[in-house]
Amino acid sequence: MRVLHVVDSDAFAGVERHVARLARAQSSHGHEVRVVGGEPASMRSESGRDVTAEPASGLTTTVGAVARLGTAADIVHVHMTAAEVAAALAAPLARLHGRRLAPVVTTRHFARGRGSGPAGTLTATVARHPVRAQIAISAYVAEHVDGAATVVRPGVDTVDDARPAAGRSRVVLLAQRLEAEKDGDVGLRAFAASGLAADGWQLHVAGDGALRPGLEALAAGLRIDGATRFLGHRQDVPALMDDAALLLAPCRVEGLGLSVLEAMSRGLPVVAADAGGHTELLAGLADGALFRPGDTLGAGTALRALATDPDRRDAYARAEQARQRADFTLDAQVGATDAVYRSVL
Repeated sequence: MRVLHVVDSDAFAGVERHVARLARAQSSHGHEVRVVGGEPASMRSESGRDVTAEPASGLTTTVGAVARLGTAADIVHVHMTAAEVAAALAAPLARLHGRRLAPVVTTRHFARGRGSGPAGTLTATVARHPVRAQIAISAYVAEHVDGAATVVRPGVDTVDDARPAAGRSRVVLLAQRLEAEKDGDVGLRAFAASGLAADGWQLHVAGDGALRPGLEALAAGLRIDGATRFLGHRQDVPALMDDAALLLAPCRVEGLGLSVLEAMSRGLPVVAADAGGHTELLAGLADGALFRPGDTLGAGTALRALATDPDRRDAYARAEQARQRADFTLDAQVGATDAVYRSVL
């Protein structure tokens, strides 16, 4: 099958990583896959040499690429509202040249409706017009988007058995964009509440964003700045996960939580807000690892309980890896995505 993935972005965050991994997995299953969008070097590296990738430097460029490439595909698979709009605008452009755009499937990554601001209604109407089928990355997302959606949970690569707790550094890792919706302040306050800094533990913050200066000031105000390292945007998050003892995931509106899923695959115990996709990923794996969203004291208690019990961390790591290997593989994602494609062809 010839598949064109489209994301109207020049970044490489969670959605773009999702696209790159799915493209690589589909290619390994024999599909001919192209990608438009995402930061070019990262997209090429993550999607693999058999996937053709080209940049999207804005809506006009994306529309042109979809009109040009989407007529030679069997499926146009778009991600986020801007890419849906691009497909809607590309269809009449293709017809002007006597060609027809392939059926459009969209993946909904966020638990909210389309469009926002004064033009939100118009944007939503245009965006949904070409869509033949919707995929949601979690049941939580499916419950909050407009229209029916088929849940296809993302997969990640299966890796070796986890490094035991005894071989890990005394580091709590926070790996996310430093933006308001990610609740980074909750993460810092939780680490402060845990009291782990006094025991020689560190908080490593991997990621960047508009809130970084404010979070650095908050760390100083909480008197954990000496134990907190702001690492900025990192390309080596898997290596950071292999070294850290715990991952902290405070976001209360995560569609699924790709960083959490990656941590599970690597056997890194996760303390997470009991909300959104986190609940679907982690429920039932370890008592007390999920905390009420925004409850910094509860999160700190959970961090300390796991930090001081290496055997419990090892048992949790094994349970995480078992769930990922059973329920969140790339092969399963490709198969379920193919079923959605076939439903519209």
